[in-house]
Amino acid sequence: QVRLVESGGGLVQAGGSLTLFCAASGSIFRVNAMGWYRQTPGKQRVLVALKTSGGNTNYADAVKGRTTISRDNAKNTVYLHMNSLKPEDTAVYYCNADVTITSRSTMLYWGQGTQVTVSS
Repeated sequence: QVRLVESGGGLVQAGGSLTLFCAASGSIFRVNAMGWYRQTPGKQRVLVALKTSGGNTNYADAVKGRTTISRDNAKNTVYLHMNSLKPEDTAVYYCNADVTITSRSTMLYWGQGTQVTVSS
């Protein structure tokens, strides 16, 4: 019913920057919070950054000060811009959205993931 499509991952040198993009589409009444999580092999998926429809943000300590999450509520899109990338930022990044669908139920959706690799 709701699809999240991500783009923008790839190979980046340490110290560089990148922007991830995610768009939500489908039977959407309202997108509440949107955010990004990341996961490395053998580890749990962890929050990178989150932004509510009201504009409140939450960043993981590991990325604070070098990461910005932004949204276009009208287009149901979310961006993640990261600077000063480090090899430890290497992970699969997943878009996440808390969506109230047209039936008025609320569910959590995930994108398919996009690989970010930071070379030293």
